[in-house]
Amino acid sequence: MSTAILTGQPVPGSPLEGDLRSLGFDVRVASDAADAAALLAAVPGDQRVAVVDARFVGHVHALRLALTDPRFAAAAVPGAVTAKPEARAELTRALRAGAGNTGGVTTLDALPDSIASAMESGATDVHRPELGTLVATVPSDPQTRNEARQAVAAVDDEAVRLRTAVKSRDGFFTTYCISPYSRYIARWCARRGLTPNQVTTASLLTALIAAGCAATGTRGGFVAAGLLLLFSFVLDCTDGQLARYSLQYSTLGAWLDATFDRAKEYAYYAGLALGAANAGGGGDDVWALALGAMVLQTCRHVVDFSFNEANHDATANTSPTAALSDKLDSVGWTVWVRRMIVLPIGERWAMIAVLTALTTPRITLVVLLVGCALAACYTTAGRVLRSLTRKATRTDRAAAALADLADNGPLASAFSALRPRVTWLRPAPVLAFVGGAGLVGTALANPYGSPVVVAAAALYIALSGLALIMPLKAPLDWLVPPFFRAAEYCTILVLAAKAEVNGALPAAFGLVAAVAYHHYDTVYRIKGGAGAPPRWLVRAIGGQESRTLVVALAAALLPTTDFPVALTALAVAVALVVLVESIRFWVAAEKQGAPAVHDEGEPA
Repeated sequence: MSTAILTGQPVPGSPLEGDLRSLGFDVRVASDAADAAALLAAVPGDQRVAVVDARFVGHVHALRLALTDPRFAAAAVPGAVTAKPEARAELTRALRAGAGNTGGVTTLDALPDSIASAMESGATDVHRPELGTLVATVPSDPQTRNEARQAVAAVDDEAVRLRTAVKSRDGFFTTYCISPYSRYIARWCARRGLTPNQVTTASLLTALIAAGCAATGTRGGFVAAGLLLLFSFVLDCTDGQLARYSLQYSTLGAWLDATFDRAKEYAYYAGLALGAANAGGGGDDVWALALGAMVLQTCRHVVDFSFNEANHDATANTSPTAALSDKLDSVGWTVWVRRMIVLPIGERWAMIAVLTALTTPRITLVVLLVGCALAACYTTAGRVLRSLTRKATRTDRAAAALADLADNGPLASAFSALRPRVTWLRPAPVLAFVGGAGLVGTALANPYGSPVVVAAAALYIALSGLALIMPLKAPLDWLVPPFFRAAEYCTILVLAAKAEVNGALPAAFGLVAAVAYHHYDTVYRIKGGAGAPPRWLVRAIGGQESRTLVVALAAALLPTTDFPVALTALAVAVALVVLVESIRFWVAAEKQGAPAVHDEGEPA
């Protein structure tokens, strides 16, 4: 239960007390500022507290946005201010300052606003939500009160609440084919007490059932799979809209939402591969295509994450390319074309669903690969141009985030320790690209099991370490993590394909999925402000360069028939270690009251 302290008795006929109680507040009335301070001191320290002007007139949703959003330690609108337990001390200090040096004041007028101003002048960041057409005001006389009440009556705050439940920036398919009705599903869920995490879980289960239907290899199964995948995406949109509609944000929920999106899509790829193998007429082996699609999509995501981490807090962060992009965003049709070109999750899943129902798994995966490749070229080229034309200073935090995303283990780190002797080895993206391209090219050019691949993996280890000798602050250093991801994943793909033994590619799919989960988990921790996973975890699973060497050694030293077993064992080991630590971390973060966040979906 939260507590709201009213600064005096509400105006007769005011719905303020009822509105606050509907938002979950226990309402107390203060006679003066000293009484308000005493009431505040009586509230348990683990509760949220709000101070509200008794003359307040406004929409209940304006109060909801200001007083119940769990993402912010302190927030305010005209006439109301709130603080979570971590900001209670600052609110108490501000309230005492408002009481003056004489020990009290004779009036409570504008006390919430003075508290908010005092908190902002201190060390507390007070969130002020954008209200748009919503009303939140403190009238000073009967005439302005009447005008404020008329303004409240003129705006339907439920319509505003539904509209703002939808992301302001989304893909064309999501905006026009899903959100017009999914917002009402979100409201239906809210009124029945369902949480975003429950809807997220339902979306995952639906997608897994869709993957199972695709795995049957029958036309009916493919049609059902496409329909269920679309319904899973509807639920995927609904969980975020429910979080925004009811302000049910949480650290655990953001992690589940982002993680399950990846799990759903990649499980569906596996279902398509199984369905192709089980189809009539002898089946079709498309595991390489399924694995290639997962590799490409994961590398696309790490490009997004690395670029954003490198530039989100950079100073002088401008470029002619960015200015041109902003101009294009001002022309309606170009906005939608550019959003569709990058093949965001809505367009991508719709395409996969339709192709699954109407064609074959091979066609579905080939079209997906071509589409994602074109999208990757478009987005990466644009970001390279922005980086080259942007005169920005990257921060130490950005360099540390890129180093964490690189996922170098103990072997590569040993070469990074040579910093005093070889600092001239730059630029880092060139070292990462040469090492990765050389390794993958060697694996492609030589027969399976060749020791030359092991030698290339050893050279790759050295170059991986040397790439991180200096902080990653150069304009294109954000390319280092994507190059590492491509090198590790593509090496596994190439060696599994060249093994030409049953089970090698499915085992490789499982290994890449386990490692990709670790890399996504690293991203979500950094985005949530929790920092990278502990170093012991990276050492325990070897780092990206050590895993690549292990796979190369397994291909060179083990009989071909044992290679799938080695890949499977490595996949299980990585998955167990990473999942146990990841689940422990996110559950603990939720219990410890980590800042509530909400993942807004993959970058466009």
